[in-house]
Amino acid sequence: MYRVVGRVYARSMFTSPPVSSELKAMVDNGSRTAPTPVNKILAVSTVLLGAVVVCLGVAVARTSIAPTPTSVEVDTWPTVKPPSGSNVCDGSKVNLPNIPCVEEGMEVNSTRFFLGTAEQSGVNVTLGYQGDLNVTSVPITGPYWENGLCPVNVHWHLGAEHYSAGEYDEHGEGPVDEHDHRALAEDARLGFRCNHYDKTDSKFTEDYEWKHCEATHVGETYEVHWPHSNMGACGTPNQYQSPFYDGVFCRFATDFGGSLGGAKIGVQGQVFTIVNDEAYYYPDLIHGMIVEGNMGSDIATYTGSTTGTSRDNEMCSQYTGITWQVDRKCHLISASSFDKMCADMKSQRDDMSSDLYAHGSRELVADELAANNHQRKLNLLRGN
Repeated sequence: MYRVVGRVYARSMFTSPPVSSELKAMVDNGSRTAPTPVNKILAVSTVLLGAVVVCLGVAVARTSIAPTPTSVEVDTWPTVKPPSGSNVCDGSKVNLPNIPCVEEGMEVNSTRFFLGTAEQSGVNVTLGYQGDLNVTSVPITGPYWENGLCPVNVHWHLGAEHYSAGEYDEHGEGPVDEHDHRALAEDARLGFRCNHYDKTDSKFTEDYEWKHCEATHVGETYEVHWPHSNMGACGTPNQYQSPFYDGVFCRFATDFGGSLGGAKIGVQGQVFTIVNDEAYYYPDLIHGMIVEGNMGSDIATYTGSTTGTSRDNEMCSQYTGITWQVDRKCHLISASSFDKMCADMKSQRDDMSSDLYAHGSRELVADELAANNHQRKLNLLRGN
């Protein structure tokens, strides 16, 4: 998925340049024959050629032995949009207002919601967890791309909306007091935090000069979401949309005839602590969850809903029956990885400026609103 560019080492700059036989004869103590005009020209040319070779050798050698850069050149990332054209996804959102999770003291059941299921997100994804809500919906258990879905948006939440014991939970820490929301993001609710933060380690505390992302901070925990849909404008300049609902429902009224019968919607979720360290740079964060080593290797899969702070355990989302594939682990990632993602967002045809900053996190979903269909998938996105 990622290319590693190998170094090309030049021949040592101290290697003697090639010498012509004529020039060699001129300097050979055993042969002092006066050079002919032709030999003079050849001699001068050879000396000049040798000097050029040495200079080139020095330049290439300097390039090849240059140290690894300590920062990524964010100004080199293009943010130019594609040629103007009609955004066929604009305004495609199907409006489903939030509704009370429980009405008139009735118990929650799986038949009261618009899409036929009531399960909510984000939930506890600790290994072994199951919600209390009995549902019949089945999550997508393979890679989304194998099921005809493509990513239609990327955004992130302040802290984690999901809960994974020992990874992102109530014991996590960050760069500022959890109640100082203004220092993190204006009016954004803080979710759970990872357990990586170390105030004595400069990579968690040293400021990063952000060029593209807004209200995003080194040392803080963020949960990144990649909504996917088989109704998106996959493979076109209109694939990525803000709000993500426009991308999710882009072809709902046209190719799907306004029916959800063949619709497939899913979200990838991955939790990070941002560090100011280029050893953790990943340049393609816009396109989906990182799958490398232990990243994307232990996935909680279940069905749930859309999230955000307009929902809680009293007001629920009607956008339900959505597959969630959530990485149980928390990972370190460079600030430049996020900034590159924001630059890529700026280069989309649709205006994604409303997603260039962290959104608030929904409170953890109560057990009675969480589905009982959690599955564990190892190396899910690798097809295993």
